[in-house]
Amino acid sequence: QVTTVESGGGLVQAGGSLRLSCVGSGRTFVGRHMAWFRQVPGKEREFVASISWSGSSTDYADSAKGRFTIARDNTRNTVYLQMNGLKLEDTAVYYCATHISSAYNFRASAAYDHWGQGTQVTVSS
Repeated sequence: QVTTVESGGGLVQAGGSLRLSCVGSGRTFVGRHMAWFRQVPGKEREFVASISWSGSSTDYADSAKGRFTIARDNTRNTVYLQMNGLKLEDTAVYYCATHISSAYNFRASAAYDHWGQGTQVTVSS
């Protein structure tokens, strides 16, 4: 199974910043819409942000608007999530994935595949 590989998580104080990275292979990245999701134990995976192949179209969950920025570097097969002004409630495992199904909208986890192992983000007070 070909997956993406996330990195950049860690422990940060509230109000701090982190930049997550997600590296895909050609098959999981080229021409693909990409997204970041997050999940806490006992809850469903939650949409955070998505970006089109060209980078011209982005979308954010309300919880991420104004604080997070999604970007991509297609020469490096990499998607980034810059997170500023982190809050306690941002604590989660963050995953990136490749959009594979037009049967669902871009915010639905069912539309995505090639999930990585995730990267833990912990925000402390």
